[in-house]
Amino acid sequence: MNAIRHDFRSDTVTRPSPSMRAAMAEAEVGDDVFGDDPTVKLLEQRMAGLLGKDAALFVPSGTMSNLLGLMSHCGRGDEYIAGQKAHLYVNEAGGAAVLGSIQPQPIAHQADGTLALAEIEAAIKPDDSHYARTRVIALENTFGGRALPMAYMLEVADIAHRHGLGLHLDGARAFNAAAALGLDISTFAAPFDTVSICLSKGLGAPVGSVLVGREDLIASARRTRKMLGGGLRQAGVLAAAGLYALEHNVARLADDHRRARQLAEGLARHAALSVSMPDTNIIWVDSAPELAHGLSVYLAEHGVGVTGGHGQKQRWVTHLDIGDEDVTAALAVVDMYFASGRAPS
Repeated sequence: MNAIRHDFRSDTVTRPSPSMRAAMAEAEVGDDVFGDDPTVKLLEQRMAGLLGKDAALFVPSGTMSNLLGLMSHCGRGDEYIAGQKAHLYVNEAGGAAVLGSIQPQPIAHQADGTLALAEIEAAIKPDDSHYARTRVIALENTFGGRALPMAYMLEVADIAHRHGLGLHLDGARAFNAAAALGLDISTFAAPFDTVSICLSKGLGAPVGSVLVGREDLIASARRTRKMLGGGLRQAGVLAAAGLYALEHNVARLADDHRRARQLAEGLARHAALSVSMPDTNIIWVDSAPELAHGLSVYLAEHGVGVTGGHGQKQRWVTHLDIGDEDVTAALAVVDMYFASGRAPS
């Protein structure tokens, strides 16, 4: 297998910069399970303050953060509403059902990635012993790289409030969404009771997510984190990377978005490729199956890493380890593929 030189597979592949590594090495630490790690405390306070929430909890992964969010809102036999293609429903190993005994109620996505408001409301169960009790609505923003509008999130929040439900946001790339929408992150997060933020995607930290929200919900999540094995000891070395990311890697997300647009426009020059123009840093590319497979193989042979393309859409993701030269090189490889005669006619 050829080495990947230009890695567009995901923004999770980033490596900590020398400056981030230095911050990690110099971090003041303590035992976080005892509440003694000052760097973890600072990260939690900083994130809660940025999002305008009461409290925050540092956890190892986005999967755990979403699970803790749902388990804070729901008890055994309760229900959450989410999109049919939502990450916390499809891609997190059924954790809410397996570990939280929480029933999912999936709803189909509209073409723009939203959930129809009428369908959300219709899915809320009446107070009847035949049904699981609906406790929380979960949104995802960005969804597939698309930034869902603020007005839409406020409409969903209105439904939640009218029915006495919680509102959770899988905001793994919330800072990307806020940047694309031109919003302060606190304004963006305002409608939600709990928000999960990944540090290890566009923000470039090697590990970690933060669950942010109402004080009682975060207190419940902290207890459940211990139950799930997520209590960490001298975690300040990891939290320091998150603090560095918040200070240095938020404003530069606009560069990732610009490069994604440049990449999408270059790919769209080829009529055989159907390219979604990105809101943020994720591009989806569709084509005939035989072409998608051949292109993915050719890209791999020339050191360009992407996901999909073997019976599914290709996904290209820009991030802080992708520069202008990587975009130029990748587009040159795509151009060579179509010029080589290997592309099916």
